[in-house]
Amino acid sequence: MPAEPGAHGAHAARPDEVPAAAPTRGSASGRIPQRLARTALKDLPWEVGVAKPDPAVVVDGVTRTFGGLTAVSVDHLEIQRGGITGLIGPNGAGKTTLFNLLTGFDRPDTGTWSFDGQSLGKMSPHQVARLGVVRTFQLTKALSRLTVLQNMLLGAQGQNGESFLKALVPGTWRRQETANTERAMDLLRRFKLDAKRDDFAGTLSGGQRKLLEMARALMSDPKVVMLDEPMAGVNPALTQSLLGHVKDLREEGMTVIFVEHDMDVVRDISDWVVVMAAGRVIAEGPPESISQNQAVVDAYLGAHHDAPLTVEEEDRVLAEAEAEIARESGGPDVISSDGTRNQR
Repeated sequence: MPAEPGAHGAHAARPDEVPAAAPTRGSASGRIPQRLARTALKDLPWEVGVAKPDPAVVVDGVTRTFGGLTAVSVDHLEIQRGGITGLIGPNGAGKTTLFNLLTGFDRPDTGTWSFDGQSLGKMSPHQVARLGVVRTFQLTKALSRLTVLQNMLLGAQGQNGESFLKALVPGTWRRQETANTERAMDLLRRFKLDAKRDDFAGTLSGGQRKLLEMARALMSDPKVVMLDEPMAGVNPALTQSLLGHVKDLREEGMTVIFVEHDMDVVRDISDWVVVMAAGRVIAEGPPESISQNQAVVDAYLGAHHDAPLTVEEEDRVLAEAEAEIARESGGPDVISSDGTRNQR
């Protein structure tokens, strides 16, 4: 692994160090230009829990156990505002569980987490979404018996027609519904689903449902978008389209956190990568640093995946294999490496 940048070098780019650009909508200070999250992150040390120049989401001491199994144990994690953060790790690493905790779909045993300094710990999923933190699911949640357009309209916030009394007076909600419909159609055109507006969502392909779920999430005008394996099960023809849409979210000033297993995808669109294994964050850094990190290689391939065995270890492994074969086939006894007889 190459030498890490010094911790003293971590700083956000000054306005005079970067070309002028419109401020991102998601930036509380309004000083971080669009598409410059990687510039803000480039001097940070590649270490777990490193402080970010302008964090949107901060996690402290969050743990979640199921019985005796620790699914998540994150000491400290910060997500840079206005960038794309890839969350990777082997199956069972705790990535989706962490998503569930941050968005109110599950409750932790310990810990706190916040968005823009506001604690999300006691909020339900709809309250988290109203603050501007929305998510998609690994298994899409489209309402199959509603049309594509109706699914989109469900994502709009603060609809007057949801009030029983206001619903009795069409003048209080009709104009808003027209505006919501226009916005929904704009998003459907952007995601090339406008021709499907009147089709039932259940008739869409898997890739189209992923597009619909992402488009519906944008109906709430979010600040943070959390995507759980957006490319999983998607036709290769739609993968590039989805990648483009994820990049567009960053260009519009949103903060994106996504779970993905395809490292080519991670390297293509991520500004920063967080690696989890056995519920813990084991590495952080820019995409190019992850493949050089021995802890990451060990998490995916095993700590001794490329270490040569000693003569004694080879004898033990061979003896154990022969004993197992003998037990399964009913063959003769086998003497193990420690001199004991393995009987059937």
